[in-house]
Amino acid sequence: MAQTIDIHVPDIGDFSDVPVVEIPVSVGDVIAAEDIILIVESDKATLDIPSPQAGRIAAIELAEGTKVSQGTLILRLESEGSMITPAPSKHAPAPLAPETKAPLPPQMHETGAPAHASPSVRKFARSLGVAIAGIAGTGPKGRILREDVEAFVKAELTKGAETLAAPSATAGLPDWPQVDFAKFGPVDRQPLSRIAKLSGPALARNALIIPHVCNFDAADVTDLETFRKTLNAEASDAAKLTMLAFTVKAVVSALKAFPKFNASLDGDSLVMKRYWNIGVAADTPDGLVVPVIRQADQKGLREIAAEMADLASAARTGKIKPSDMQGATFTISSLGGVGGTGFTPIINAPEVAILGMTRAAIQPVWDGAQFLPRLIQPLSLSWDHRVVDGVLAARFLAHVSTILGDFRRLSV
Repeated sequence: MAQTIDIHVPDIGDFSDVPVVEIPVSVGDVIAAEDIILIVESDKATLDIPSPQAGRIAAIELAEGTKVSQGTLILRLESEGSMITPAPSKHAPAPLAPETKAPLPPQMHETGAPAHASPSVRKFARSLGVAIAGIAGTGPKGRILREDVEAFVKAELTKGAETLAAPSATAGLPDWPQVDFAKFGPVDRQPLSRIAKLSGPALARNALIIPHVCNFDAADVTDLETFRKTLNAEASDAAKLTMLAFTVKAVVSALKAFPKFNASLDGDSLVMKRYWNIGVAADTPDGLVVPVIRQADQKGLREIAAEMADLASAARTGKIKPSDMQGATFTISSLGGVGGTGFTPIINAPEVAILGMTRAAIQPVWDGAQFLPRLIQPLSLSWDHRVVDGVLAARFLAHVSTILGDFRRLSV
C-alpha cells in the first residue's frame, strides 16, 4: 500500500535562505533513491539535493526562486517498498515542434511579465547593465540561463548598440576579439565546468579591482623535512604529515604577528578578525576549490593533515559541502605536487592576501665555509596594496620562512 512521505531539505551546512535555481522533477514522476530533486545555489557553489528514497511525486511544495533552509518541505512522495523505477532523464532534449521537428525557439518574456531567472543570473545581468526582462530564455520552461545573458551581450556588441552599459571595471577597454578559430584548423568545443562558471567571474573581478602586488621569498626546510619524515615513520597508521600542514601553522603564526593580513576591507574600515580559518586550494577534475580549515590555531599538525586529506577527497569526488568552503580569513595555494619555481596567485576576496607555494628543490647554500645541499621551499605572497604595503608583506613572508626554517620557534 502506498504511503505518502514528506521530503525536506537536508543538512546543507551553515547555508540558510538559499534560492532554488532548478526543480528537475515534476508531479507524477517516478524517481529512485539518490535522484536529484532540487538544485540550490549560493554565491560560491551550486548544490544538488537528492531524494532519500524512491517513489512517485505526489506534490511539489515550492517553486524556482523560493529560498530554502534545512527542514524546508520540498515535495510529497508516494512510496511503496518495492518502487525503484528510476526517474526519467533530467537532461532530455528540447521539445520538438509538431510540424518542423526542430527544437522550439527560446521563449521571450512578454512586456510586464516577470523574467524567469535565478538570483545569480539576475546579479550577473545587473553587473553587465543588462535588463533581464528583454532576454530570451533557453532553459526549462523558458528560464534565462547565464549563457543567454552572455549571448545577448555578444549580440548587442556585434550590432554596436550604444545603450548597452559596460561594467565599470572594464569601461574604455576594447571589445573581446571575435575569431573564427575553425578557419585556422580543426577545433573542439568543450563546456566550462560548473566550478569554472562559478569561480571565473569572481576571479576576473578580483584581478581587476584589487591592486595586486606580489613578494617572493624562500625557506630552508631541510631540517623540517627530516622532522616530518621522522614523525610519519613513528606513526605510520596516522594521517601523513605534509609540508602544507606545517605551512598552515606557520601562516597562523604570521597572521597573529601581522593582523592586517587576517582582515577584510569594508568601505573605509578594516574588519580585523579574531579567528584564524585557513583556506587550502585543492585540485579537482573540474577545477580548483578552496576547502577551509576552521580554527587552525587550535588544531595540531595531525588534525590539520587529516582534515585537509578528508576535505580534498570530498572535493575530488564532488561531495564537499558548501559550508566547508566558507569563512576563510587567508588562503594557501600550493603547486608543490606539480612543480614550478614561483607564481602570483589571485587574491580570494574579501581576503587581503594569498600565499603561493611551488615544489621544494635541493639547492647549494653557502654556509661561510662551503656549499651545502639544502632543501629550499619557494614562497610567494600576493597582497592588496589598499590594505598593506611592501615592507609589511616582506616581514610577513620572512616570518613564515623563519618558522618553516626552525619549527621550534612556534613553542617560544
